[in-house]
Amino acid sequence: MTALICGSLAFDTIMVFPGHFKNEILPDKVHMLNVSFTVPEMRKEFGGCAGNIAYSLKLLGGEGAPMGTVGRDFQAYAAWLEEQGIDTRFVRVMEEMYTAQAYITTDLDDNQITAFHPGAMGVSHVQPVPDEGFTLGAVSPDGREGMIEHARQFADKGVPFLFDPGQGMPLFNGEELRSFIDAARWVAVNEYEAEVLAKRTGWSVEQMRERVDALIVTHGAEGSSIYTASERIDVPSATPSALADPTGCGDAYRAGLLYGLMQGLDWETTGRIASLLGAIKIERPGTQNHHFTPEGFRTRFKREFGYAFD
Repeated sequence: MTALICGSLAFDTIMVFPGHFKNEILPDKVHMLNVSFTVPEMRKEFGGCAGNIAYSLKLLGGEGAPMGTVGRDFQAYAAWLEEQGIDTRFVRVMEEMYTAQAYITTDLDDNQITAFHPGAMGVSHVQPVPDEGFTLGAVSPDGREGMIEHARQFADKGVPFLFDPGQGMPLFNGEELRSFIDAARWVAVNEYEAEVLAKRTGWSVEQMRERVDALIVTHGAEGSSIYTASERIDVPSATPSALADPTGCGDAYRAGLLYGLMQGLDWETTGRIASLLGAIKIERPGTQNHHFTPEGFRTRFKREFGYAFD
């Protein structure tokens, strides 16, 4: 089975300010703010939801192709994906644009100031879902029109898909979010997003779970809950060996969900695979710097949860 993962592909420039923003900003002058931070620590990372999900899915041994629109500066990222053996046929280059980019500055209190340039991501709707070759899909944060079109196209083609609104949630009103849920086979959100989704749609968790095969809600270090029409399955968190960087943990978790769905695994095992992937990701900075073999993952899974999966 192969998954088509619709979503963003982006560059993340991450900087660390070795001080505290609160000491550099005068509260009575915020109306005329003009500040500059010296950031001796900086790294550039490959990111974006589609790229991150595809990367972790490939590590597990699953096949997933990211689909999105990128800019003329995408060459290094494309080379990285191809080096990992990830299918890039459905990544479309818009020569007149830049790839989406996030510039993130974090202080010693873990406060963040982020500037995000959507770039080519904003026209992701020009890349349609192909007619064949995929058994399931994912609609992750991307350009607004792209998310709407790709969900509709999956539904029209009869391809079951995971709806992962994430940071794209503010782009849609309640009616639009209800349409996404009705079209999707599965929905994955974190705890905060679940509350926002319920508020915007006017649907409770119980009402949402009746419309999909599964509603998956993550709770960070507290694990996750998988709601089907008939039961709630509580999945424990896995134990990371270090806490380096939570960025991208949600994408790693979703890669685990896709892998379990592609393999026809039960929800208890699928949730645990996703949980362990999130723990492995948090051990390394960045979103695509964690490494393991499928065999090594299975060994760690058995050690963590006390049983093996096929």
